[in-house]
Amino acid sequence: MTVAPAIAARVSPTGQQYTRFVLVLGALIALGPLTIDMYLPALPSLRDDLAATESQAQLTLTGMLLGLALGQLVIGPLSDALGRRLPLVAGLGVHAMSSVLCAIAPTVEVLTVVRVLQGFAGAAVSVVAMAMVRDLFDGLAVAKLMSRLMLVIGVAPILAPTLGGQVLRFTTWRGVFVVLTVAGLLLMTLAYVALRESLPVDQRRPARPRAVLSTYAGLFRDRTFVALAVIGGLMMAALFAYVSGASFVLQDGFGLTSQQFAIVFGLNSIALIGASQFNPWLIRRFKIINVMTGANLVAMVAAGVLLVTGITGFGGMAGGVIPMAVVLASAGLSMPNTPALALNRHGEAAGAAAAVLGFLQFGVGALIAPLVGAFGGHTAAPMGGVMLGVTALGGLLLVLVVRRDGAVQCFGSAAAEPLVVAAEVA
Repeated sequence: MTVAPAIAARVSPTGQQYTRFVLVLGALIALGPLTIDMYLPALPSLRDDLAATESQAQLTLTGMLLGLALGQLVIGPLSDALGRRLPLVAGLGVHAMSSVLCAIAPTVEVLTVVRVLQGFAGAAVSVVAMAMVRDLFDGLAVAKLMSRLMLVIGVAPILAPTLGGQVLRFTTWRGVFVVLTVAGLLLMTLAYVALRESLPVDQRRPARPRAVLSTYAGLFRDRTFVALAVIGGLMMAALFAYVSGASFVLQDGFGLTSQQFAIVFGLNSIALIGASQFNPWLIRRFKIINVMTGANLVAMVAAGVLLVTGITGFGGMAGGVIPMAVVLASAGLSMPNTPALALNRHGEAAGAAAAVLGFLQFGVGALIAPLVGAFGGHTAAPMGGVMLGVTALGGLLLVLVVRRDGAVQCFGSAAAEPLVVAAEVA
């Protein structure tokens, strides 16, 4: 498989346009973390209010992740055929409507089903944003922009639980979804006003079922692309193992209040943001594949430490929180680079390629997240065990598949220096 050529006649944003593009796209992408993280402090009260089990409460998170995964497979090809703006604006509208339905859900089963719809609609933001980046940028410029987006969207995981905790001071968990309704409507307006179409009409692809299946078949024949997509999914699974289990470990296990949990959750998120902002410096000096390999190794070690401290109780809360932060920092180095390598191979079908990436990321996350609750207990051991398993599998794929690809090896080397310069100019 060869690296796809750049799209002809691309006009990439520069200067203030580049900054505005990053901020607008980051604000839109932040809706996903807001939808996931804002109600985390409310999970214990949601469980009690709806007479649900801990696992059933966590399934409301899994439902959204499942919707995000499936929605991208549908919306990705549509964005290749219809352009980026229409699916984006429509998805934001449906997301706002489903937030209203979440706020009035009478049972945990209904809430879980509606969360699937909410995730399906939110997939429009995830897949279109990534496709727009690939429409306008190439190579290391994609990795750099993804790192900058991590800074913008990283504010959402920090603020979301804090905001959720403050909302819970005045209302119930249902009020969280009312706030999400307002956020969805505001972001729909922002997308309509501030984003121009990035996919020219003459570069669109038909959305006929046979053509779509042919595109997906071509993507899945690329072993390196599939391996990168799965690696992204495994790192996302490690992240969501933390997201789905942190509220129960920190609140029920260590006795933190919802406000204290929000503070600790935010501090851990700083590790993710800080590492993602360090990533552009690293990829200017080292090959991306080496940065990813190092990050994966560090994540494996930290996950192993978390498993041990969770079983033994050694180190108390610090023995759990510090390894969690190290895993999140490793994710901050992996998450911008994985899509940069994968999307560069299929710029001619960026929407479908982004859909596969998103499907595997959120699909694997949706499958893995319930395991933390299924093992029961309020220690960090289940979280550490899940994190260790997924990072070990990701490491195997890096070594056995991705590192053997010559095209991947060139990124970050002297041969790719012109792309680094282009990214700096942008």
